[in-house]
Amino acid sequence: MSQKTLSDDARAGVAGVERGQASSRRWWILGVVAIAQLMVVLDATIVNIALPSAQADLGFSDGNRQWIVTAYALAFASLLLLGGRIADLFGRKPAFLAGVVGFAAASALGGAANGFTMLVVARALQGVFGALLAPAALSLLNTTFTDARERARAFSVYGAIAGAGGAVGLLLGGVLTDALDWRWTLYVNVAIAVVAFAGGWLLLGSHRDAADAKLDVPGTILVASGLFSLVYGFSNAETHDWGSPLTWGFLIAGGLLLTAFAWWQTRAAHPLLPLRILLDRNRAASFIAVLITGAGMFGVFLFLTYYLQLNLGFSPTKTGVAFLPMVGALMVAAQLGTTLLVPRLGPKAVIPLGFAIATAGMGWLTGIGVGSHYAGAVLPQLIVIGAGLGLVMPPAMQLATGGVAAEDAGVASATVNAMQQVGGSIGTALLNTLAASAATDYLTGRDATSKLVQAQATIESYTTAFWWSAVLFGAGAVLAFLFYRRGVPAQDADAAPVVHM
Repeated sequence: MSQKTLSDDARAGVAGVERGQASSRRWWILGVVAIAQLMVVLDATIVNIALPSAQADLGFSDGNRQWIVTAYALAFASLLLLGGRIADLFGRKPAFLAGVVGFAAASALGGAANGFTMLVVARALQGVFGALLAPAALSLLNTTFTDARERARAFSVYGAIAGAGGAVGLLLGGVLTDALDWRWTLYVNVAIAVVAFAGGWLLLGSHRDAADAKLDVPGTILVASGLFSLVYGFSNAETHDWGSPLTWGFLIAGGLLLTAFAWWQTRAAHPLLPLRILLDRNRAASFIAVLITGAGMFGVFLFLTYYLQLNLGFSPTKTGVAFLPMVGALMVAAQLGTTLLVPRLGPKAVIPLGFAIATAGMGWLTGIGVGSHYAGAVLPQLIVIGAGLGLVMPPAMQLATGGVAAEDAGVASATVNAMQQVGGSIGTALLNTLAASAATDYLTGRDATSKLVQAQATIESYTTAFWWSAVLFGAGAVLAFLFYRRGVPAQDADAAPVVHM
């Protein structure tokens, strides 16, 4: 055997070992990203269950209570695209680590809050650092996994966490509030952040994919103010009404600012959101799917939480446990959808099917009544809804970020998060308004002092919200079928390369 052959064999052996190490490290990176994403998603719901306890402790009014939730949503939604671009410009590792540390510090501040103002400021800061962390985390998956099979498995895990994190937040919030104190719903993030930071510091590389680009300051101002106005307008629709200037004024302003942002992106030398990201048909369809899922899922989490606690008498912990079958179904369907069905059938078949299953589950859930039981009227429906959403969320997230150039990975990931957040805001405002109107209409002409009539009015409000969630999912099925391209998505040769670290 020649010397050349020996050296070639040696090099091949070393390369094989390096590939094995890189592959092994990629799965550890997935674990770190999943932990960080769970922390961000948890905080959309974990504090909700603790709100009554926090309100009693700090003594703020019912009118101010919504700001504990809204402050987080406003900061998170309005700064997501900026956070994504920062990850592209300055590196995903520093963006990720800064996001983790800032999120943990803001959580500790909120846990130590001595009044309403301090708690609201802490929640807003959580939103700011969450907007840096979430796109960095998702874009790390996009640049770490490009082998089609591995990428599908990674996104099935990530998408399941994104879809089920709200339910896990309800469970963890209930357990911590019941067993310890409402402040631990915030302190728990510090413990999660320590693990995420240590993993990120050890495993992530610090490559900058868009180091030669510059930050689009006018675009950043336009999109941040536009998203802020949109989310704030929908929040005001929930607490005021649709006829209030604080509602329609901000919604119109948000629409105009986002229109101006879209126009500016065609002119900017270094656009914040390059239009090439939006013009891919499958990617645009995925953004719409994530938006609709965010809006429709609200009906499951919020109104079913009310029903379980107020009508069936569940404790906060028991309420969280009641959602676990949905989480399990979602995770199984996520794995099935991303690794088996989409690679074989394509998104045009799978994602509309997922929406259709979720529509059927939501429609079935409208059968709840005053005397219903969890085992018959809630559990099977939750499993169906979870299975449907598992076929939608992870594949849509994978397709929304797949095939983008490495320098655009952060901002594409941020757009996915922004769609989910805006969808949630639309769902909050729309379904709350429709539910309240249904309860009021039911009480008209009836004895409003009767406990049975009052209970039936609340059931009427919940089932109305469930019907409208079913309508949203049904619209998602139609739009996904119309917009997704036929066939199996090809692996883009220009996609972000695998990062060997």
